[in-house]
Amino acid sequence: MVFSVSLAILVVTIIISVMGFNNPELQAKLLHNPFLVNKRKEYYRLLSSGFIHNGLAHLGFNMLTFFFFGKVVENVYTEYYGDVVGASIFLGLYLLSIILSDLPSFFKYKDMPAYSSLGASGGVSAIVFASILFQPTNDLFLLMIPIPIPAFILGALYVIYSYYQSKNSSDNINHSAHLYGAVAGFVISAILIPNAIPNFFEQLSRFRLPF
Repeated sequence: MVFSVSLAILVVTIIISVMGFNNPELQAKLLHNPFLVNKRKEYYRLLSSGFIHNGLAHLGFNMLTFFFFGKVVENVYTEYYGDVVGASIFLGLYLLSIILSDLPSFFKYKDMPAYSSLGASGGVSAIVFASILFQPTNDLFLLMIPIPIPAFILGALYVIYSYYQSKNSSDNINHSAHLYGAVAGFVISAILIPNAIPNFFEQLSRFRLPF
């Protein structure tokens, strides 16, 4: 496929995020603020918050992660459904996962005006975990840790960490978005690609530790 939806998402996200860096008023309008979503019915914030970030480091980490995993997942969908339909489903998965990942914090903080969040973490987590579903034994590398970790092991650790942080953290990071985005990406992809689950377990059955 000549046109890459994953590349388009990456470019659009970078452009809007950079615009937000230079325009605090624009960023404020796009934030996920559950109170405003509830009181003013500004439901667009559940999606628009996925296209703005809190600084270059936040943007860079999310988009670098998306860059490595987005095309992999997009290719699976286009191979299964064809170029146009597959790319459309991939785009729908990403956007829907951003919305779904924000819903838990919406219900939790809808009466708290001071709470807000931003970032593409929910959508990015969905794509990462869709990739883990399709290629669970691929080796992944964490930043600053030059040791390959099988994708399914890293995924399990990520879910445990995100769940713990969502219950106990006070760092103002929306860890529940990471968790629910990951679940959304895995489950939705398992439904849309019927052979994904059998292939997932078949790959795990052949997995052997290198020591």
